[in-house]
Formats: sequence, C-alpha cells, structure tokens
Amino acid sequence: MEDLAMQLPVDPSIKPEVEAFFDPATNTISYVVKDPDSNACAVIDSVMDIDYAAGRITYEHADKIIKHIEDNGLKLEWLIETHVHADHLSAAPYIQQKLGGKIGIGEKITVVQDTFGKVFNEGTEFQRDGSQFDRLFKDGDTYRIGGMDVVALHTPGHTPACMTHVVGDAAFVGDTLFMPDGGSARADFPGGDAGTLYDSIQRVLSLPEDTRLFMCHDYGPNGRDIQWETTVREEKEHNIHVGRGKTKEDFVKFRTERDATLAMPRLIIPSLQVNMRAGEMPPADKDGKTFLKVPVNTL
Repeated sequence: MEDLAMQLPVDPSIKPEVEAFFDPATNTISYVVKDPDSNACAVIDSVMDIDYAAGRITYEHADKIIKHIEDNGLKLEWLIETHVHADHLSAAPYIQQKLGGKIGIGEKITVVQDTFGKVFNEGTEFQRDGSQFDRLFKDGDTYRIGGMDVVALHTPGHTPACMTHVVGDAAFVGDTLFMPDGGSARADFPGGDAGTLYDSIQRVLSLPEDTRLFMCHDYGPNGRDIQWETTVREEKEHNIHVGRGKTKEDFVKFRTERDATLAMPRLIIPSLQVNMRAGEMPPADKDGKTFLKVPVNTL
C-alpha cells in the first residue's frame, strides 16, 4: 500500500511530547500532546468519573490532567474526541471550563446522534447536527497544536465517527486498533462494520513504519502490564487480528463471530447519552435534577 505520509501535510521529523494518563476503572488512556517548540498542547480522549450505582459524577482523572497542564505552564488549545465512546464519559467540557480550548470530533457524529437520539428517545430538543462541538472534522482536515500540523483521518468501522489524528511522528488511533496482542475493537455497535474497520486499519498501517501509535484502551491481555504505545511496524508484524497480511475475509469472519460473544460495555448507557452531547449531561428538569435513561431491550 502506498505510504500514506506522502499524501499528508505532516512532518514526521516532528516528535510531539506525549504524556499518558491511564484510567483503571475504564481501561482508557487519555493523552496530553505537546508541541516540542512551544507551550501549546491538546488533550485527547479525557475521562469523567462516574459511580454508576450511586449516580455520582466526579473528576479525579480530569483533575490530574488539569494539574499536569497547569504545573507545566501549558496552553490548552484542543480537546479531541477520537469517537463517541461507549465505555467512558468524556470530561471535555469540565476541562474546557477550567483551561479553555476547542472540543473537536469527526463530522459523522451527526450519524451517531441520529442513531442514539432515537435509541434514547431524546425528542426534537436534542440537536443532531453536531452543534454541541466546536469543530467537526472531515476526512483530511487539518488543525494546529502550536506550530504542529495535525491531520484528522476518517477511520470508521468501530463507529461511524471514528477518526485517527496524525501529528508529526505520532498517531492517536482511538479504538481503531489495540496493542498487537490485543488485536482490534468490536464492530457490532449500531453503525459499526467489520469490513469497514479492516479497511480503516489498513489505512493506519499505511503510515510510515516508525510512526508511534497511541491506543485509547488496553486491557493487559494474559496478565501483562498495561501498555498504550506501539508502532506501525509492530502492528503489521504482530497484531493478532490483522498482522502478517491477514485477509479482509478472515478478519470479518473472526470479528463477527467474536463480537457475537461480547457483552455490552458496563457504562454504555450513560456514556452514549453524555458523549453524543460533547460530554454534557442531559438537560435538567424543572426542579434542576438530571436523569439518564435506560432503554429496555433496545441495545
């Protein structure tokens, strides 16, 4: 496959500084991505804490990110969501309120909003045009973190709105890929598709082989320590689902059969309702109380 970097307005000689923040409650990795030549940074895939049984929201994970940014004198320019997460709640509005920055996601958020607006019976007051976000990225769109150019690549399959963000020698792949021994993410959510996911993974793997790939999740397969950084070369050689030239036909068969055995993520119901609103809770009722819905026999 043609080297994708030849087509992208990014400079692989630039090495953004990446600080990872692992959330053990959801096995999510959030990132602070810093321009090495300025104090500009972005936050990718932040996490808001929820005690689901108690219906209690807290911000311990987000506060660690905020402290890191403040302690290092950084300027937050972007809060990036690689997709609408089904396993954790975004803390983007909370961090934005404290530090500023713009919240961005892929333009296909509108497809996700339309799908789950119906699932959660949100009614006409819920806007399905992506207007809750500051920026909707199209495939190939660019933006800047300080002096670094970032390219947003549409990599659907896990969800319709999944994007991979490429900056310098680094790419943040969301749930498009896992570590080589973790394989790939499921493709059976509404709007997901295993064949589309395979094509998206191949697009990521056409980046230069030394490109650093940063995962959104890791579950420590076979008891190993949690990891979140690998390379295109390592994925091509060792990924258990797509490595060493595995065919699309084989991947689709495996992924479809495996997905049929998986339970729904523990936090899918609150996560979707919040994340399709850019991390905001549903509107409060006339008494100022906020509620999340549980659709029965729907997901």
